[in-house]
Amino acid sequence: MARQKTTYWQDTATPFYSFVFTLPLFLIYELGVFAITKNDLMVLRNGADVLMRQVLGSLGMYGMYGFSGAFLIGFMAAFMRQKKALASTAVRSEYLLRMLGESVMWGCILFLVMSFTPLLLMSPVLGQLVQQGVLAIGAGIYEEFVFRVILISIFVAVLGFIFQWKRSTSRVGAIILASALFSAFHFVGEFGDTPTLALFLIRFSAGIFLGTLYVFRGFGVAAYTHTIYDLIVLFQVATRS
Repeated sequence: MARQKTTYWQDTATPFYSFVFTLPLFLIYELGVFAITKNDLMVLRNGADVLMRQVLGSLGMYGMYGFSGAFLIGFMAAFMRQKKALASTAVRSEYLLRMLGESVMWGCILFLVMSFTPLLLMSPVLGQLVQQGVLAIGAGIYEEFVFRVILISIFVAVLGFIFQWKRSTSRVGAIILASALFSAFHFVGEFGDTPTLALFLIRFSAGIFLGTLYVFRGFGVAAYTHTIYDLIVLFQVATRS
């Protein structure tokens, strides 16, 4: 039976293209972390990364790169599974370039939207520019993986099971719940922000934006959009200082 012809929008929203597209970003982040001194390492690891590392550590997966390995293995599994469903198994370089351009566009749109708020999504702390750049890349990968890929998938399944909602309705509810947790998570821990309603709503809105983008365009575009947005903010902060 012949495979149905697909389009750019269908193919690039799949885990197959998300894996290929995100892999360079993942490698840059891990190489950047490897090059940073051990004293700075735990400070620079973004919150979602540290959270997942602690969870895996409690299950016996210790080591600095335990979560990195689990993340990579998980996406390789999705990569191989989705590869069979695509009309073509060849990676189209023009698609990857279009995804990059699309991510830059979404990152700029998010920046413009967030510019109307008193606080941007990323709050850079004092430190070297390279270190902060590594943190921005990590946030794009791990926060999108945890708060979009994992949580939205879980909430869609739970809401659909409990309330017998249609998948579209469950997705809306899942985006809202995941965005609320995404925002609230920034108030947790030693380096968390002081909780305020205004700050919660700002990050909640950013979570809605990124969650919607993930549902329609996949993990790869959402991760790059988050990273590009944070790098724009970092550049703005660096040029002002």
